[in-house]
Amino acid sequence: MVRDRLAHAQSSLVPAIEALHGCLHFWAGADPASNTMVNISVWATLEDARQMETLAPMLALASEFASLGVQFERPITNYQSLWEI
Repeated sequence: MVRDRLAHAQSSLVPAIEALHGCLHFWAGADPASNTMVNISVWATLEDARQMETLAPMLALASEFASLGVQFERPITNYQSLWEI
């Protein structure tokens, strides 16, 4: 259920995210066993990352996902990268 809705949301979210400044990578995933989802993104700056807090298409979908039982972690956590492989 969550997986299907997240896949459908791609059509409105991808263009909106691509229009944001500084987005280097973005992943959206779902685990059908637990009916949960996750979004992970990499941004050029913390200021760029904070654009997600007010992204209208994402906010518009929040209540729809909440009605499916999705719980959102707020505020959005932004991590500083320390190393990579």
